[in-house]
Amino acid sequence: MALRQRQSVQTKARLSTTLRSWLPILQSGLEELEEQLKAYEAENPYMEVRSGFETQFAASLSKRAAPSGEKSSRTEAIEALTLHESSLYERLHEQINAPLFPTPKSEEIAYAIVREISHEGYFEGDVEEIARLTGTTPEKVEAIRLRFAYLEPSGVGAKDAAEAMLFQLYQAEVEEPLYSLVERMLRNFDAIGSFKGEPLYDDAIAVIRRFKNPPALETMENSPEIVPDLVIVRNAQGIEVRINDDFYPDILIRDADIDHRFVKKKVREARDLIDALQMRKATLYKIGLMIVEFQYDFFQGGDIRPMKLKDIAEEFDHNPSTISRAIANKYLMCDRGIFPMKAFFTAGLDEEVSNASIKKFIAEAIAAEDRAKPLSDQKLLEMVEAKFGVKMVRRTITKYRKQMQIGGSSERKRFYQLA
Repeated sequence: MALRQRQSVQTKARLSTTLRSWLPILQSGLEELEEQLKAYEAENPYMEVRSGFETQFAASLSKRAAPSGEKSSRTEAIEALTLHESSLYERLHEQINAPLFPTPKSEEIAYAIVREISHEGYFEGDVEEIARLTGTTPEKVEAIRLRFAYLEPSGVGAKDAAEAMLFQLYQAEVEEPLYSLVERMLRNFDAIGSFKGEPLYDDAIAVIRRFKNPPALETMENSPEIVPDLVIVRNAQGIEVRINDDFYPDILIRDADIDHRFVKKKVREARDLIDALQMRKATLYKIGLMIVEFQYDFFQGGDIRPMKLKDIAEEFDHNPSTISRAIANKYLMCDRGIFPMKAFFTAGLDEEVSNASIKKFIAEAIAAEDRAKPLSDQKLLEMVEAKFGVKMVRRTITKYRKQMQIGGSSERKRFYQLA
């Protein structure tokens, strides 16, 4: 009896130690996990952490550098770009949707353009070659490229510095007649000195000096690469959830035959970390399964449904705060792109309507609007309330529109005139 009690106490103590290790390991993003484990390694001479990043990034970068000769699939393009310069390319990928790119063909062309954008933000590709690869005309490719003027970072997709500043002007809050003068100066950039006699010349120069050059300057700083923890794959058998094991570090326990209390303690700590790492994988895998179950329509091309942390917490028998830690700084990759896991936990306006559905409706309404008379936020509000049967305020519509990087009605009207 006493022996069983002692074993029970030891088991509980071991589980408690593993859980203490598990929580910080669970909360770390995949790119931070190795650093977290290295801190344990520095205090434990009987464990070794082997990096999962070094060989995988070398392989992924060489794969991206190899010429293909044919257009790659959308998933391959997303994967290659995300693993390389995610701070710029991931931002661009997130913006390639309606209303600027309302059709599958316009999205395909836009992705082809993204692949030809340098880390500085300039377009360095061949319009005619992109037209050949996407089965369209050079004029159509150029028209799609010009829409990049309304993406972030402002100026991205331009062919040179003058055009990048022109793109930035389209998004700047500059009133007439100063706006027209700055536009003329940028369109005649080589002869900008000839405008010195203009009354607003000094003001125009001050506006131009505010523009970024190169346009992706803010994203050129080295930043951690985004690597997804989960990969969702559609195949003939259905939808499969995979842990991105290739980038996980491995923990090895060094030979320790010495019968000493210190050695046993350190070996036990190393084994606890191995258990904690497995618990992390198991937790994220289960969350991935539940996301697929709740959001099945999304992975088939539909909308994100309302989903709350407590929905999964109840299934796990965990506190919602634990689930919040589990999805913090974690990403999921599927054939629709790479998404923060928290993006699947949308705030519901009611049990059936999520803000993601509202945003999609707004984007589609703007994509189909009369270009001579773009929809105001008030009109969009009325349409949303009629469609979904919910009560909202206009500033919520404005917030959603800005989150989707969609300009106001007057800005869109100016864009339509340009196109």
